[in-house]
Amino acid sequence: MRTALVGVGGWGKNHARVLHEVGSLCAICDVDDTRSGQFGAAYDVPHYTDIHEMLSNESFDAAIVATPTKTHFHIGEILLQSKKHLLLEKPFTYEPAEGRKLQLMAEKAGVVLTCGYIERFNPAIQATHDIMQEKRYGDIVLLEFHRESNIPVHIKDVGIIHDTAVHDIDTANWLFDQMPQVVFTRAGHIRHTHEDFASIMLGYDNNRTAILACNWLSPVRSRLFRATFTAAIVKGDFITRDVQVNNEAIPVADDEPLKHELESFLHAVRTGSEPVVTPHQAISVSEIAKAALLSRQRGVPIYLDLR
Repeated sequence: MRTALVGVGGWGKNHARVLHEVGSLCAICDVDDTRSGQFGAAYDVPHYTDIHEMLSNESFDAAIVATPTKTHFHIGEILLQSKKHLLLEKPFTYEPAEGRKLQLMAEKAGVVLTCGYIERFNPAIQATHDIMQEKRYGDIVLLEFHRESNIPVHIKDVGIIHDTAVHDIDTANWLFDQMPQVVFTRAGHIRHTHEDFASIMLGYDNNRTAILACNWLSPVRSRLFRATFTAAIVKGDFITRDVQVNNEAIPVADDEPLKHELESFLHAVRTGSEPVVTPHQAISVSEIAKAALLSRQRGVPIYLDLR
């Protein structure tokens, strides 16, 4: 499976490494000529600064786009027009309507389209999802997520909701196995052009709730979650991938989430199976993020109808 990578700055460099490790990386494209050449040389693949030139010169099956959020639609549109299977990094698109257009294009082209919500492949979340599915401790009634770090210098086009909180929005939807009905947000900015701290409440049916707190103000990086079941408390760390049930550690797989994510995408391409993250699910996260920003602006809850 030949896979091209568009964007090797920030998170993209990790995609390059893993695609090389699994023997799938065939070309690199980045608007920064120095960066493109550096990674092309490092992995011994052709490198480009123009996506059209890459499409003209290279034969490949799939592409991964790890560029700034607001470029996703334009780049995705070009690749889907060429009938390439596509993984767009999160968030899928800034505007949900753009995501729906890409979904229709992928369906027409008969190609796989998915989004890089990597926490679906984090062993700590997968272990929690297994507990949920098996109903070992009853049902989940409350989810809490806490993410904090210093401001990422390469994120300039969006704030913390579209860059960071979307991970936990998707995880909450996956663990609850449904979409929220209401979102309420308080957020602001201190150092960034866009919001750099936010608290988000997502309300699901039967009064189930997800609470998300995130900021780019902390010198300490942490990524934690807590799931309240009717008969247990499950706590986990996204970074160390440690999980505890009622304060007792449980065994968790030692897989690299990104490698698992990319192998899953390539498997879907090879087999024609549905990707783990469907376009509809990814678009719904963009809808929720947009509603979260609207709630912040208006100071009121925003009600949703996502099906």
